[in-house]
Amino acid sequence: MRRVLALVGAVALLLSPVIPAAAAGTVTNGCVNSVPEPGTTAPVKICYTLFRPADATKHHTVPLIFHSHGWGGSRTTDPAAFKAWLDAGFGVLSFDQRSFGQSTGVAHVMNPDYEGSDVVKLVDLVAGLDWVTKQRPGDPLIGAIGGSYGGGYQFAGAFTELRDRGATRFDALAPEITWWDLKQSLAPQEAARTMWLSLLFAGGGTHLPPAVQKAFVALIATGAWPTGKAGRELTAFFAHNGPAWQVSQGRKLDIPVLFGQGISDNLFNLNQGLMNFDHALTAKARARSIFVGYNGGHTLPAVVPPGYATPGDPCSIALGSPTFSDLSIRFMRQQLLHQPSGLEGFGTYHLSTAAGRCLTQRSLAPNTAYRLGKIVAPTGVGLPVNLPIAKGPLTIAGTPTVTANVYTVIPQSAAYFALSVGKSPLTAKVVQNNTMPLREKHTARGVRRTFELPAIAVDVPAGQNLYLTVAPVADMYAGQRGPLPGVMMLKNGTLRVHEVR
Repeated sequence: MRRVLALVGAVALLLSPVIPAAAAGTVTNGCVNSVPEPGTTAPVKICYTLFRPADATKHHTVPLIFHSHGWGGSRTTDPAAFKAWLDAGFGVLSFDQRSFGQSTGVAHVMNPDYEGSDVVKLVDLVAGLDWVTKQRPGDPLIGAIGGSYGGGYQFAGAFTELRDRGATRFDALAPEITWWDLKQSLAPQEAARTMWLSLLFAGGGTHLPPAVQKAFVALIATGAWPTGKAGRELTAFFAHNGPAWQVSQGRKLDIPVLFGQGISDNLFNLNQGLMNFDHALTAKARARSIFVGYNGGHTLPAVVPPGYATPGDPCSIALGSPTFSDLSIRFMRQQLLHQPSGLEGFGTYHLSTAAGRCLTQRSLAPNTAYRLGKIVAPTGVGLPVNLPIAKGPLTIAGTPTVTANVYTVIPQSAAYFALSVGKSPLTAKVVQNNTMPLREKHTARGVRRTFELPAIAVDVPAGQNLYLTVAPVADMYAGQRGPLPGVMMLKNGTLRVHEVR
């Protein structure tokens, strides 16, 4: 599971001694005071480490890059970790998110009123540093990097400023493997990704509010979203924690963003990243942004049903950088320093195929529809059903959808869908290790549904076939306490995909 002293009354600088950093200027540790926890008055301390390049002065100012950690982690304090950024002419601020590391408080998982406000306090801090470039008083020249939870803070901070100030002071972002809608990531259609939820809770569950901890445990134990008051409270806790809610309130970011998303990531999957690229930005910002999808991220092997993906990031290489980290530096040099970097591919999707080829597309809009016959698949127990769709050679990319009339006999029935490739139904493997559920809370009698399959990029070679896989169980959702085994039937169905032409 990759931010001024102007508001003196709101900032507490708990400075440790300034530490010389060889060939990297100075390192300063401190904390700012941020929003108290609900029902309390004591400020929450958000602690940071600030890296100042050796040549940065009030007469020679530099832009600054924010950085933060993943869930359960803590800030980076070793200047060697940011040598490439410092050498490229950037300062860096790495911080402990609320409740982690040396920061106090409770984790609200990127709620704009808490973690979003924490980031704003850090931006205020940076705006008061005389060696950081200002575009106008109180407006520092800043970018941000980080993955997973460290990608979430970037959206939380930028959108919170947009909500409260009418514009964000961030000038560019580079989030990796993060989410669009947190609830839909953790439990799509309220079917819990129990494998990942167990790992996340083990890594930081005690940092959550007590009532949320209890509901989280129930979610893991049953595999389904809690019912009654516990379920309503858990839904409310996650409701505002991501770009999906911000966009629903009419807000979009008008700054360039370099997205890195794991296509074989089976926690924050490609669907989440594409929603961010397609909906969280204005059209103008998207034209100045780049989307890179690679085989990596939060990855657990897909065994049931079996899947495949070749690990790696061919698209960063295709764009002229050995890694996404190096690509991020080039992106920030171009956006913040306005230095020519030779970087191209803006406004475009660059996706690693399952076999490791970089595929570039201007659009991923569905352009091909396949009629589906009657599908009868077991739920609860049994073997996957692989239905032939098309013969290779062909290339599919983006987010497939299925529309069909759904029938179930038993309430709370679920099946897990994906596209697969193989020479026969017996050898077909799920593309890039991801499945998505279709879960019916009640008995369904021909209910018309449209639902997403995992977003992918895949070349189907000659001699192999594309299949629709429908599985009664999937390992990422292990431990679901569903009803008795049953059957799900789909009629009058259509599969829509983007076929590369």
